[in-house]
Amino acid sequence: MLKGLAITPPVLGRIAIGKVVERNGKRLPEKDDQFTLTSQVQHDGQWLLHPLDKELRTSATDKLRSIPVRLLFNDPQLNFRAHYALFDRASGRPLCIGDGEQCKRRTQEGIQSLPCPSPDGCPLAQGGHCKPYGRLNVSIGDDDALGSFVFRTTGYNSIRTLSARLEYFRALSGDRLACLPLELRLRGKSTRQSHGTPIYYVDLTLRQGMSVEEALREARALDEARREAGFDQAALDQAARNGLANGAFEDTDEESGQVLEEFYPDTPAPASTSQPSLQQRLANKAQTAAQANTEATP
Repeated sequence: MLKGLAITPPVLGRIAIGKVVERNGKRLPEKDDQFTLTSQVQHDGQWLLHPLDKELRTSATDKLRSIPVRLLFNDPQLNFRAHYALFDRASGRPLCIGDGEQCKRRTQEGIQSLPCPSPDGCPLAQGGHCKPYGRLNVSIGDDDALGSFVFRTTGYNSIRTLSARLEYFRALSGDRLACLPLELRLRGKSTRQSHGTPIYYVDLTLRQGMSVEEALREARALDEARREAGFDQAALDQAARNGLANGAFEDTDEESGQVLEEFYPDTPAPASTSQPSLQQRLANKAQTAAQANTEATP
């Protein structure tokens, strides 16, 4: 395994609740009130639809607001990874990810582990540079047992809801999260900040029409069938855990550019050479902290 390269779940396509459109010469994100399943191929600046997008719709005009899914892992944090994330808006490279206690930050000396005060307490996060950022991998269909579709979000509602659901489902299923018949649902709500306009977020529920008891019986039966066939779920979880821990940043430079385009539409043009870049500021801050610690040592 190549050191420094995070090994992520294989991705077959993307799940989005919007798209990027061009307006006045700028590419801007446009929210939608339905899911869209895309491939990993772009044409004329737009992601091509995945064949499953058409299969899941009952008609050409039907809005896709629920998707039957299963999860790959029993560990909620392997299925859904959420962090505070800071990207260099000029290059698109991920610079820092943290959980509110510890962070991994890219500096001139390499990747360093530093305290994370969360965006509210971090001077580098001012101006909305650092946001919650989550990635959910789910399995759709039966064609590829280990292939997944990825849903990326910076929305508090989606991150909070998905995190809670995953923990609750693992608890009530007796650690059979990967065997539960689940469904992604698009929900809407109005808030004071949205001025009454609905905002949409993603929820994870049991399949429509199934009771908790029915879902648990199906999960138990699938778990027993997999064990009898030699399927080692614990080993799969550990392999995924090792792969994700192999690198500091999950998103590659290429993927980070897509993240910037979708979630940071106000990205400014690269700064002039007379101004220090964000990465340089991060490096200077780390160097200053290191010098202070050295001077304080008797």
